[in-house]
Amino acid sequence: MVEAQEIIGAQETRNVLLSFAKSIQERDLVTYEHSRRVAIYARRLALFLGWSESEAEDLALAALVHDLGKTWISNNILNKSAALSIEERRTMERHPVIGAGILIGCDVDPFYVQAVLHHHEAWDGHGYPSGLKGKEIPLSARILTITDVYDVLTSQRPYKAPLSMDAARERILQSSGASFDPVIVRAFLNLLDTTPDFTVTQTADELLELERPASAPIDVRSPSDLKLQLADEF
Repeated sequence: MVEAQEIIGAQETRNVLLSFAKSIQERDLVTYEHSRRVAIYARRLALFLGWSESEAEDLALAALVHDLGKTWISNNILNKSAALSIEERRTMERHPVIGAGILIGCDVDPFYVQAVLHHHEAWDGHGYPSGLKGKEIPLSARILTITDVYDVLTSQRPYKAPLSMDAARERILQSSGASFDPVIVRAFLNLLDTTPDFTVTQTADELLELERPASAPIDVRSPSDLKLQLADEF
């Protein structure tokens, strides 16, 4: 009975998060596609670090909604091609708190809340919103931080052209011990160097294929029903 309740609870949480991912897609397609790619990178890195399949899929689901708070930020700021003003930067930096607050309001598991809330913390304590340092930062958020930045570096944005994989690699290496956990940097760069065509293309339509939300009766004998289905390569 306890196992059945846990499965049902996981399905409900998953449905809530997928509904938020859908709202991101409807609000800002650029942020949604970015989140899909970060989910793929985060899942790859989690598996490389030894996380179980289900743990890696949970992290991928958190990645899908890591920028949920940006749905409450105006388009004038989100799509600005010039540098943000100090006030605009402060507004933008509220998005992790906004996203985490939305998840808390829906009674979502703390794992997802912490990943969303802390994905802009920095290893040296100079990140936001809490200024956490080192291992004070949840591991889930430390993984999301590096995969989030990698996608930003290698993607076209209104204010920048995409970097090559090699240039992005160098930027991440330079920030090891400052923005990023050095252990995770080593793992990520190892993964990057040993995975052909690591960078996900901007236009791929099948980047992330999720199972349909669980609306049908749940077979508690089939935990695989809970799994997040990523691209065919997985």
